[in-house]
Amino acid sequence: MSQPLGPSFDASGITVRVFAPRTPGVDIELFREYGSNGGVRIPMISDGHGVWTVRLDTSHIGSWYGFRVAPIAGADFMPSDFPLLDPYARFVSVRNTWRQDPLGRLLPEEPFDWEGDTWVPIEDPRDLVIYETHVKDATRHSSAGAARPGTYAAFTDPNARGGMRHIKRMGANAVEFLPLHLSAYHEPPYGHTVPGGVTNLWNPYAVNHWGYMTTSFFAPEPRFVEPDQEKAPVRHSDPATHRAVKQMVKRLHAEGLAVILDVVYNHVSQYDRNPLKYLDKGYYFRLNPDGSFLSESGCGNDFRSEMPMARQLILDSIRYWAEEFHIDGFRFDLGHLLDRETLVAIRDLLRTINPHAVLIAEPWGGGYNPVLFSDIGWSTWNDQIRNGVKGSDPVHGRGYIFGEWHHESVRLSLENYLRGTLLPHVNGRYHMSRHSLNYLESHDGYTLGDFIRIGLNPDLLKIPTDSRERLVPLSAGQKAINRLGALFLFLAQGIPMIHAGQEWARTKWIEDPARLDGHRHKPDHNSYEKDDATNHLDYRDAAANADLVNYYAGLIRLRKSAPAWRRALPEEIVFTRYDDALHITGMLDSATSGDPHIWLFSLNGNPSAEALLPLPDGYWDVVVTDGCAGTDTLLRVAGSIRIPPSSGTVLRKLRAVP
Repeated sequence: MSQPLGPSFDASGITVRVFAPRTPGVDIELFREYGSNGGVRIPMISDGHGVWTVRLDTSHIGSWYGFRVAPIAGADFMPSDFPLLDPYARFVSVRNTWRQDPLGRLLPEEPFDWEGDTWVPIEDPRDLVIYETHVKDATRHSSAGAARPGTYAAFTDPNARGGMRHIKRMGANAVEFLPLHLSAYHEPPYGHTVPGGVTNLWNPYAVNHWGYMTTSFFAPEPRFVEPDQEKAPVRHSDPATHRAVKQMVKRLHAEGLAVILDVVYNHVSQYDRNPLKYLDKGYYFRLNPDGSFLSESGCGNDFRSEMPMARQLILDSIRYWAEEFHIDGFRFDLGHLLDRETLVAIRDLLRTINPHAVLIAEPWGGGYNPVLFSDIGWSTWNDQIRNGVKGSDPVHGRGYIFGEWHHESVRLSLENYLRGTLLPHVNGRYHMSRHSLNYLESHDGYTLGDFIRIGLNPDLLKIPTDSRERLVPLSAGQKAINRLGALFLFLAQGIPMIHAGQEWARTKWIEDPARLDGHRHKPDHNSYEKDDATNHLDYRDAAANADLVNYYAGLIRLRKSAPAWRRALPEEIVFTRYDDALHITGMLDSATSGDPHIWLFSLNGNPSAEALLPLPDGYWDVVVTDGCAGTDTLLRVAGSIRIPPSSGTVLRKLRAVP
């Protein structure tokens, strides 16, 4: 559409537009204070195509506002007796209750001095090492040493142990943040029934800490401006919030760190007064025949992205975050719930804004189709390598690092994962390795550390552990399995990602002093609702497992220093067959990547027997052993080398120059 939705400012006043296609009337309601009773209502004018407009003079700058929508009959329309948030509002205020009562505020964007910053140049996404984290969790714990713990500013505090400083120390060059859109943090009290008949019987904590319940696609979350803002009566996503986010992004860019934002466009917040439900439920959401919300997302509603103005809302939001906040890339939650035309439109839009923007999706949600995303040039989370290497269940579905075969994988699958999980080979999902986002741990599911702990001791799920300290530091066997998984991850072609704390085998041990949770003192497999020590990163554990942290950092250095581990052609990786299928050895000679070395790697997934690796002629420099990794030569060998159980090695030698 030619005219922008939301508020627009010029020298003589403010124009506000909202799309409400079926209502017979819309008023804008203006308030001088947030929370005041009864505002000034002014009728808006329809353009005949669903867009309603009002022109205001400059005296209303700074006012809060909402929309009053006249109802229509039918199960696909939800009437409201309260003002509705503008879906395009940049500045939003909400109460810290489950309803939130959101209102927009009429303020123009403030100028911000980016000092020449735009985006981090990412010519090839395979050069990225992504560190997934949550803004608050990264610095909220006292061990992070942050002056204003849990805030945007703390994340880039050069004196803090956590956040940016730790990520830089690890060597990652991209941060993927869990959602920063303003979201519904508070859920209804446990046992409470909300209008519509849904009762909270699943979340005794009654909060949604991770932010996957979006209230506004444009306003950044104000919880992280000052510590523990969710405890205040009201949260204001105001100019100070915008400045805080921009300052964080600018500082991360100055350190060479790209910023990827996890975004949720497949559904909206379920319980609060989300405006899209009341502006036109039938237009913005997929519905069952009886008019109830379809919920293949499992989150209460599915957004109807295929509708033109719903698609436009997504595109306008993406443009806003890319241009206004200099976001380098986006990870789309449950991306398969978005229609293909919208996915293509997102790709084409971002290419015009930033040709190097990173596009990542979860290839599931109402189905599963990573090939679809690869067809249109997107990267997706690779669950195949996750399940094949680690497993899908620590008790009944363990993978290669345990010396077992996940039911989806065979030996040829693992070789294909190392080549990039390519089509048309076994378990292939991608046309190009750059489309494979490789990971073993994410915010979802058990941490890799806990997966291994449970995999070696299933009683952890039956008998509560009396002390968190019993889970750290790791045993020698736990460390060996973790190192083997990390080695496989960083040798695989594609884009590697680790989740915060994976490098020290972080545990998400449920403390629950109030005894709300039936899983108290056990590892957590889905900690979305816990704004406490379960999620807050404890950097004391990094010190307790410092050797594992150093191993991860060494693998990252190795990968970043050697083009062959990022940009090899599949035919440049040649595997050797051995009697033990758990012994995977390959030669990597990638002249096309510009790498001066020939590489030899060997992974021994057998937990009870060492492997003998005969070496090709000549001397080979060992850079990875069962306990150390990096770019320095650890020893020089010839003839053969032995690979201990549950471990691996990497060797190199310079390619002969003709």
